[in-house]
Amino acid sequence: MTADEAAATAVNQAKDDLMERIVNLCKRRGFIFPSAEIYGGFRSTYDYGPLGVLMLRNVKDAWWRTIVQERDEVVGIDAAILSSPRIWEASGHLDTFTDPLVDCRNCHERWREDQIAGRCPACGSADLTEARPFNLLFQTHAGPLEDEGAVAYLRPETAQGMFVNFQNVLQVTRKRPPFGIAQVGKSFRNEITPGNFVFRTREFEQMELEYFVPPAEADRWFAYWSEQRLEWYKALGIPASKLRMRVHEEEELSHYSAGTVDVEFAFPWGWGELEGIANRTDYDLKAHARASGVRLEYYDPESEERFVPYVIEPAAGATRSMMAFLLAAYGEDEVGGETRTVLRLHPRLAPYTVAVLPLSKKEPLLSYAREVLAELQPCFMCDFDVTQSIGRRYRRQDEIGTPWCITVDFESIEDHAVTIRDRDTTGQERVPVEDLVAELSRRLRS
Repeated sequence: MTADEAAATAVNQAKDDLMERIVNLCKRRGFIFPSAEIYGGFRSTYDYGPLGVLMLRNVKDAWWRTIVQERDEVVGIDAAILSSPRIWEASGHLDTFTDPLVDCRNCHERWREDQIAGRCPACGSADLTEARPFNLLFQTHAGPLEDEGAVAYLRPETAQGMFVNFQNVLQVTRKRPPFGIAQVGKSFRNEITPGNFVFRTREFEQMELEYFVPPAEADRWFAYWSEQRLEWYKALGIPASKLRMRVHEEEELSHYSAGTVDVEFAFPWGWGELEGIANRTDYDLKAHARASGVRLEYYDPESEERFVPYVIEPAAGATRSMMAFLLAAYGEDEVGGETRTVLRLHPRLAPYTVAVLPLSKKEPLLSYAREVLAELQPCFMCDFDVTQSIGRRYRRQDEIGTPWCITVDFESIEDHAVTIRDRDTTGQERVPVEDLVAELSRRLRS
C-alpha cells in the first residue's frame, strides 16, 4: 500500500468511526432509538428519545423563528397528511414522482440505479435488470371499503398543502406578494434504498416555505433565499468548510423547477443534501387551478392587475438537519487529564439549556437546589442531576450538549449564589440566584 493509499484509508476509517460514535451516542444517551427494537426493529424507522425529541423540536423552532416569527410577510399553516388523489394527480406526482429501480439477478436485492454505479452493493454482481420507474407515493385507503373510490395518499411533501390553501390564506391575511406560507410536518416516501441512519428514511419531517413573488422578481428572490438559507446553518454552528451550495444541472431538475440549488453538508460518507431551494415558477398554482376550476391568482387593487405568482421554495429536512448539527458539534478533548466527549451544540439547539447540579443529596441543600430549578424551568429546558460525583455529572452534560451547568453548593444556602459552568470553556462564574435567569438569558441571546 502506497503512502497516499494509506492516508486515504486512514481518512475513511476516521469517517466511519465518527458515524459509529454518533449512532452509539444517540442510542446510549436517548437521542434516537431503532423503532420497534424489541421486535427486531423495522427497517428505516426510528424513534426519537427524551433528548432527541427536545433537540428535533429545537431545530424546528429555530427554523420557525427565522422564517415566520422574525418576518411580517410569512404565515404558517398545518395541512393534512392524508390527502385526496386529485392533489397528486394535478401536481404531477402520480406520473413523475419516481426513482429508477433495478434488481440484482444474482442476490435479488433491489436498488436505485442512480446510486449504485452499475454493481450490486450487496454481492458485487453487475448482472442487473433494466431500470424501471418506481413511484414513491405511499398509497392507502380511506373508509371501510378498499375500492378505487377510497384511494388516498400520504403526502410525500408538505408543499402541496400550501398551494391548495393559497386562496384561503390570501383571503384571511390580506397579504400581497412577496409573501410566504410556511409549514413544518411529516412526509412519507417509499424509498427503494433507505439508509445512512436518519439521513434517508421513509418517514421524515420537513420544514418548507412557499414564497409567492411577482414573476419578474423571481430571480432576485431565488438568489436571496439561497443566501439566507446557507447562512442559517452557519449561524447555528455548522462550520462553513462543511457546507456548500450545489446547483442542479438541467437534466436533474424536477418537472416544476426553473432552477434549484442544494445546501449540502459534508457527511462522513460524502456530500449530502440538507435543503433544496427551487424556483417552482407558477407550475403548481396553475396546475391546481386547471384541475380544480378555482382561480389561484393574485389581484392587485392598485394596478387592477391579475397574475399568478411564481414560487420560491426553500425546503429543508428537519431530521437531516438535526443529524448534521450533531455531526458538526461532536468533539473530543482533554479536561483534567481525562478525555471527554462533548457536543458543542448551539445553545438554541441543545436538548437542555441548563442543568442544575446540587453538590450533595443532603438536606437542606437538595431542597434549595430544587428551588433554583423551579426558578429556571419557566424560562429554560432544564435537567436536574444528583447522581455520582460532580465531575462525572459535568461529563454527562458535556456529552449531551448542555451549554451551562448550575452548581448549588453548601455556601449557596448562605450567600444565595450559585456557580455557572460553561460547557465549551469549562470556566466557572459565581452569580446571585436572583440574577440567574437574566444572566442565562443574556448568554443565550449572545
